[in-house]
Amino acid sequence: MTGNGREISDMMEQRKVDMLCVQESKWKGSKTRNIGGVMINVISAYATQVGCEMKKEKFWSEFYKVMVSVPRKERLVIGADFNGHVGKGNRGDEEVMGRYGFKESNVEKQMVVDFSKMMEMAVVNIYFKKKEDHRATYNSGGRCPQVDYVLCWRCNLKKTGDCKVLSGDSVAIQHQMVVCRMALEVKKKRRRVRTEKRIRWLKLKERDCSMRFREEVRQWLSGGEEALDDWATTAEVIRETASKILGMTSGNRKEDKKT
Repeated sequence: MTGNGREISDMMEQRKVDMLCVQESKWKGSKTRNIGGVMINVISAYATQVGCEMKKEKFWSEFYKVMVSVPRKERLVIGADFNGHVGKGNRGDEEVMGRYGFKESNVEKQMVVDFSKMMEMAVVNIYFKKKEDHRATYNSGGRCPQVDYVLCWRCNLKKTGDCKVLSGDSVAIQHQMVVCRMALEVKKKRRRVRTEKRIRWLKLKERDCSMRFREEVRQWLSGGEEALDDWATTAEVIRETASKILGMTSGNRKEDKKT
């Protein structure tokens, strides 16, 4: 890895960033990694600038196809340069936007908002109150808009701890890095322990089982050609009868919790 790739790698290591979405770059390949029992989908997206209507339509169409392929039960994070200024104010859009938008919106805002509503996503950046230099994601010729956004499922918004711009940390001069801290809950499966199968003696409390068991044992002990006069034989008859009428446990049990 050389050039900008090395700079990005060094920045991620320094800032302890686990996942990074890079826009306006063409990197081939895609991989899936197991990070401990949690399936998380990360989508990096880049929309063309204002005025390229045909390309915009194609982008949102392709973006929609990718989105619907992600199961709702799996975590999803989107890092995108939409080239759309969501701006201040969230009246009527509270379900997808917070109260801390930045500066004025542009004509692309409604596309971002409508798409977020349709897919039940939340625009994470504008749910956190930050200083101006921690909200502007782009700086060129005195213009400092917010065009890069992080999105997640609306139901996972509470698991997001923070989202802000790291001013000064960037590989490209004009763009700033947006960082978002999210909690991943790893559900540990309790290990099943193999144990010896046992007779379900508790079922003797049931009237029907109790009556059947007694009748079956009585027939075995008195109906045989030879008298069952030793305890070992009698005990074996009782166990066989109980296993047939009362049933046996599966032999599987969950590992006991430890404090």
